[in-house]
Amino acid sequence: MSTPATRNTAATEPAAPGRPRMPLADRVHDRLKADIFDFRLMPGDRLSENGIAARVGASRTPVREALFRLQREGYVETPAGGGWQVRRFDFARFDELYEVRVVIESAAVRRLCARADQPAALAELEAVWRVPAARRTADSTRAWHLDEQFHAGLVAAAGNEEMARIHRDVTERIRVIRRLDFTVSARIAATYDEHAAILAALADRRAAAAQRLLAAHIEASRREVRKITLEGLYEARAALADTPA
Repeated sequence: MSTPATRNTAATEPAAPGRPRMPLADRVHDRLKADIFDFRLMPGDRLSENGIAARVGASRTPVREALFRLQREGYVETPAGGGWQVRRFDFARFDELYEVRVVIESAAVRRLCARADQPAALAELEAVWRVPAARRTADSTRAWHLDEQFHAGLVAAAGNEEMARIHRDVTERIRVIRRLDFTVSARIAATYDEHAAILAALADRRAAAAQRLLAAHIEASRREVRKITLEGLYEARAALADTPA
């Protein structure tokens, strides 16, 4: 039987002085999730509990715990033959989630335009997106993070916590596919232009125009990721590998 000290070593990551230990299952989960997001693990790739355990220096118990968590989040699945694999892209499911995004963000825009004041969060977004070309980022990872912050910021500024909570859940579930939109430089430039137009409409309290621009922006993103092929995924992986984290 393992001693308490042995169990503790297997269950947690050694901590830096003054920092709490990170559960090992969390570390394995985060590493696998990052590999999926960066396409080091591709849709359909098979996963071995023993192989992962050897790679991260853990027992199979935290590895299995991490895999079950990723399964609940929709990133891995158990195929008919057993074992684990990275979940293949389900574009019908993604389409439904994109529709939910449009509904939530359109409602947020309507609430923002009805406010007597302009939330400070909108001014912060304008400082990022309504900028000259020389100040725009060309880094795909940074553009992806900024884009998430833009859409989350719009919903949060509307002041409905339940709306923001649902939006965060939807964002999490489509994050892996949305990242592909920022591996193409033309889409990064288009995102700046589209976000700036949405913010301009919000500043003028033109709710219908802002909603129309927002819906068109989300639809453009959805169409782009729909074009993804296996070859495109490998190209995206290469592009992300060349981008600083």
